Amino acid sequence: MNLPPNATPEPAVLAPPAVELRQYTLKPGKRDTLIDIFDGRLIEGQEEAGMTIIGQFRDLDRQDMFVWMRGFDGMDARRDALATFYGGPVWAAHSNAANATMIDSDDVLLLKPAWPGAGFDLSGAPRDSLADDNKSNRNKALSAIVVIQIHHLRPGAESIFADRFATEMAPLMTAPGARLLAAFVTEHAENSFPRLPVRASENVFISVMRFDSAQTHPRHEAALAGSPAWQVFWQAARPDLTQPTETLRLSPTSRSRLGNSQHLLDQRC
Repeated sequence: MNLPPNATPEPAVLAPPAVELRQYTLKPGKRDTLIDIFDGRLIEGQEEAGMTIIGQFRDLDRQDMFVWMRGFDGMDARRDALATFYGGPVWAAHSNAANATMIDSDDVLLLKPAWPGAGFDLSGAPRDSLADDNKSNRNKALSAIVVIQIHHLRPGAESIFADRFATEMAPLMTAPGARLLAAFVTEHAENSFPRLPVRASENVFISVMRFDSAQTHPRHEAALAGSPAWQVFWQAARPDLTQPTETLRLSPTSRSRLGNSQHLLDQRC
């Protein structure tokens, strides 16, 4: 990023290191209802309890899926924050309405940064305030998308995969209109809040990308596929993969901190 003379870059504001990736299957036609409740009623209450709401999204390929991420300062902090929120007045007031939209809310991956500094940098990414937001804004389509790829690995392969990805692949990910936001591996610590299940047996590596538009994504993927370095990496990694990679193409809600602001990504230029 080109800064004006004498300008000081904004310091990084890293999201907490313990992260949940949550995928909710909703009743048909109820996604916007849940987003209205979540964005309008549940964000501030969770953050006041001690967690960070990183991003929330509509899945572009599954019309009844709501995907979101939140972070905690550690596993003990996760236990305390979740106990405070789910035992508190905000959830008591809105839980029935939120739960009424859901078929399943147990598809949850517990994650940690894949290498030092691989977590989200949230500097320059303020969330729209409730005063600036309204129902039409919360439901509007936004041009930027976030793409999460979930690579399923054999047990013990996460660190090797992550090390190679950091040195060989991460430098190739940034291109015009595209930026690698973060990378994670499974956090294998015991679930510190058993009331909320997690997919504890998973071994995954996850990359999170931001694209200026849905059209930018396939162009970027095609360019990567034609890269010899990319081909060499995946040929070597193939024996460690246990099932096909999952790709989530996500449209951020208007109060999501991820995806809505280009300057979120420019902090890493």
